Amino acid sequence: MSRLVVVGHGPTSSRLVEALIAKGFDGRITVLGEEPRAAYDRVALTSYLTGKSAEDLTYPVPEGIVLRLASRVTGIDRANRSVTTADGHVEPYDVLVLATGSSPFVPPVPGRELDGCFVYRTIDDLDAIREAAERAGSGVVIGGGLLGLEAADALRGLGLATHVVEMGGWLMPRQVDEGGGSVLRGHIEALGLNVHTEAGAKEIVAGPDGRVAGLVKPDGETIEAQIVVFSAGVRPRDELARQAGLEVGERGGIVVDDGMRTSDPAIYAVGECALHDGMVYGLVGPCFTMAEVAADRILGGRAAFARADLSTKLKLLGVEVAQFGAMTGALDVTFMDPVGGVYQRLFVSDDARTLLGGICVGDATPYNTLKPFVGRDLPGAPSELLFTGGPVSTDLPDDAQVCSCNNVTKGQVCAAIVDKGLTDVAGIKDCTRAGTTCGSCVPMLKQILVKSGVEVSKALCEHFTYSRAELFDIVRVRGITTFSQLITEHGSGRGCDVCKPVVASILASLGNGHILDGEQAALQDTNDHFLANIQRNGTYSVVPRIPGGEITPDKLIVIGEVARDFGLYTKITGGQRIDLFGARVEQLPLIWKRLVDAGFESGHAYGKALRTVKSCVGSTWCRYGVQDAVGLAISLELRYRGLRSPHKLKSAVSGCARECAEARGKDFGVIATEQGWNLYVGGNGGFTPRHADLFAADLSTDELIRTIDRFLMFYVRTADRLQRTSAWLEAHGLDYVKQVVLEDSLGICADLDAQMQRHVAGYADEWRATIEDPDKLRRFVSFVNAPETPDPSISFTAERDQIKPVLIPLEAIRS
Repeated sequence: MSRLVVVGHGPTSSRLVEALIAKGFDGRITVLGEEPRAAYDRVALTSYLTGKSAEDLTYPVPEGIVLRLASRVTGIDRANRSVTTADGHVEPYDVLVLATGSSPFVPPVPGRELDGCFVYRTIDDLDAIREAAERAGSGVVIGGGLLGLEAADALRGLGLATHVVEMGGWLMPRQVDEGGGSVLRGHIEALGLNVHTEAGAKEIVAGPDGRVAGLVKPDGETIEAQIVVFSAGVRPRDELARQAGLEVGERGGIVVDDGMRTSDPAIYAVGECALHDGMVYGLVGPCFTMAEVAADRILGGRAAFARADLSTKLKLLGVEVAQFGAMTGALDVTFMDPVGGVYQRLFVSDDARTLLGGICVGDATPYNTLKPFVGRDLPGAPSELLFTGGPVSTDLPDDAQVCSCNNVTKGQVCAAIVDKGLTDVAGIKDCTRAGTTCGSCVPMLKQILVKSGVEVSKALCEHFTYSRAELFDIVRVRGITTFSQLITEHGSGRGCDVCKPVVASILASLGNGHILDGEQAALQDTNDHFLANIQRNGTYSVVPRIPGGEITPDKLIVIGEVARDFGLYTKITGGQRIDLFGARVEQLPLIWKRLVDAGFESGHAYGKALRTVKSCVGSTWCRYGVQDAVGLAISLELRYRGLRSPHKLKSAVSGCARECAEARGKDFGVIATEQGWNLYVGGNGGFTPRHADLFAADLSTDELIRTIDRFLMFYVRTADRLQRTSAWLEAHGLDYVKQVVLEDSLGICADLDAQMQRHVAGYADEWRATIEDPDKLRRFVSFVNAPETPDPSISFTAERDQIKPVLIPLEAIRS
């Protein structure tokens, strides 16, 4: 059996192993990773500081491989074909692949060894930076490139006054020219960051405690800082190859041929450690292509690696930046709007017929449709292409690359659509990988799908040909109050488990009474059906509302007494509430009665509604606070409680820029400023976390509430079924939503205001209304024919002085 050993376990190594298994490699695969954790997505590394966990970023490990973590390889014995790790383990190989990546370059600045100096490369690095930020007030990033600006955004997100020091004349000199760098700098400085170009680091100085206290520039200016992050480039990790006598480049990198083979035929190199045709690649797309080529060659194929596409499109600190093709040309067309912060430039051949490249800052709309035309005849005048965003992607030939991260062509996408009968972008992603890495090609995939003749249905389900937004307007405009009326007049059949809960939510949003009244009760999802969250052992959890996280000692005592008397498991949630687990269905009204009598109400943890408005202590207690975060959080939570929406809603209020309440990870979040409040929208955690976008700045409290009212009601009115605010915002575009909400471009703001006022005035606690209604109470039994009998299948054990369920199979709950 062939023995293949991979040294290094990063994204490229992960892709290599995946490709080998997919291509049928039947030997033994051993992966030796230096870090103590499995490979993770380094492209999304910064999101680790904004809500994602290490597990969220981690790639799945294929079955059947041997993975040894925390195993640093210290030597290669080419004669005996084996590698040795730092702990003395010897691993033999028939084929060896070096995927050792790169290491951060730390310039020889005096003081670089001080406590408070970091690099920005791994999850461990970010953990160390986050810990240091708790005792720091300001930080400096050395390096104004792509990774440097990500690091600066991370420091800013941690609440630090942040400086960026770049040796070159402008920011991101490898991606944009001087004009683009100037516009980018304006965006960055408008966010409160301090930019120093044509500058460097002469010395890092220590304070009395021996830690970093500042950075001295060559001109003698000292920047006060307690954290210094080096992001001045990377160097290929080629030390193992050097020790083993493999050929390396003059400036580093393991020399490989077109098949990714080194000077030793039994050894391959892929990723950032490999030097191909004089080039080391640091982008995920080329590195993944190297992995695919190496896998093919190892299995006897003839795949070859050619010079890779270095195009990039990204969003840094909320600013779109894109570069594709060459940054030079015989002719160019340039558009610059310093007021709007937009810079776009196309480079074309001397006959103005061939597109050579382009740069976009502030608005990257032309990137999606123009990038595939690099090196091809232009389908129109350069000025038209620049200002219109170019032709639709489906005018491209089949060999045009639409996804540079995963090297997918338009022809491959079209073939997948036809062969697999695909009808949505999710299917394209699953079949081709296009759009699964950076996501910048997703708009193009949508265009290809539509132009391929696929009719993308907007129907909610087989019973309604309308979308959720269209149904919402039908119900609202025609005053429909029941599902029966709606399906009779505008649908067909009897409905299903898709349309019934959607219509129930629409009716609730428009104030059609208690969700368990009459016919509405039969429309609800399982959780709404019993006004509680069902757990995997068949019990329910109870979450009383605690507005803003503020609670009196007396109310805390009541929660403790309820948990004790009913034998419930208690846990403090991430949203500053207390969750009570283990309640049987017949116990729910009894528990609610105790809580309601003590002044609590439903926290709507079971519904597609507002969950919490989290808060820090703000100016009331915190020495950094500039506004009353708790008071505002309570006001917002009480105003929007019970608001039914297409998906759950979460919010937070931070009393200063240190952002302790994590407001920028919420559907709508508020951060205090000296002048008022900044409103952020469209953030969320979950499977695909998203940082919220700044929607409006320095609002008064009245302006803030009015803006949130309109934003939420516009979302409730127009979003699709189970569409989070983040996806809804990306679908409609931030600028469009701003125009509707802030400028009343559709003339509907008065209607949105009135709709919110009706909600606020008509709010009633669902728990109280249930326990006061004998008809509603009849549903809360385990057995209809034996209402006093508890479910005998529910049982518990004890762990850490609390109950723990004796679990039943998940399939039983899901069914």
